[in-house]
Amino acid sequence: MSLILFAFVVRLRDGLPLSASTDFEHSRELQERKQQVRSISKALARFPDSRGTIKGQELNIYFASSEGVSYMTVCHHSLPVAKAFCFLEDLRWEFSACFSGSVVALADRPYPFLEFDGTIQKLKQQYNQSGGPALEVTLAEVQEDLKIRPPKIIDDLDEVLLSNGIGNGHVEQGPGSVQNVRLEPVTAPGILSLVLNILCAALNIIRGVHLVEYTLQDDYDGVWNIVAFVVAFVCCVLQCHLYLFHSARKKHKSFALLAVVVLCNLHLLGLRNAWQLLFHIAVASLSTFLTLTRKPQDRTNDCGV
Repeated sequence: MSLILFAFVVRLRDGLPLSASTDFEHSRELQERKQQVRSISKALARFPDSRGTIKGQELNIYFASSEGVSYMTVCHHSLPVAKAFCFLEDLRWEFSACFSGSVVALADRPYPFLEFDGTIQKLKQQYNQSGGPALEVTLAEVQEDLKIRPPKIIDDLDEVLLSNGIGNGHVEQGPGSVQNVRLEPVTAPGILSLVLNILCAALNIIRGVHLVEYTLQDDYDGVWNIVAFVVAFVCCVLQCHLYLFHSARKKHKSFALLAVVVLCNLHLLGLRNAWQLLFHIAVASLSTFLTLTRKPQDRTNDCGV
């Protein structure tokens, strides 16, 4: 039976995954612990240059952070704590020898160092077959260090997750993290939607500008028509942005923009005929549908971890 089941390397400041071991064993608890590892990695900035243990029923999570990188592993509870941290120490030495701090800092996509998976697999195999490091002196040094600086025992996992905006396996997207989410490629209907939205935006702003001169000279009651044109223009621009870029609460924003476009066009019923109103509302509806169906890319399928 393997004692070290999973290893994970992440950037400390934002939890960006750098490399991970390939799965060869599958169990319900292992999958749960791996999900916890990925969630916890986003909160490890609270524990810089430290070590910690999160105990489970059969599997424990261990992590060690150093020089802006955190090394995590899921191990069977029968593996001695010193050997688990010895594995992380060896993992740290191997990773530091392959990648400099500047290279890690410049990484802008998840799992940029997948080639390191081979090194992780070899290190795991060494520990799983021999039950420890190749050099006993390494184990002795780690045992001595653990006596001086014992690892932090995390009992309340939910508190750690919630303190970093993570709960029930869901990560609340913040301004920094949203920008890192990659959406599926833009489709042909998506390009058509963008073109039509830009056309609608142009029509709205042109009609609004033309209406300003007439309204200010003769009809001050028509100010609300100008407002409706300008608001509809802004909504068209925001719909384009919402389709192109990932955003938190995308569903709520999409339906809100659609509702405003519909209300603005209903207000302009006297200035537009039924076909014009139908065209603007149809474009807004198409944009909303495509925005909601454009999903983030599934990175895990590409990474094999």
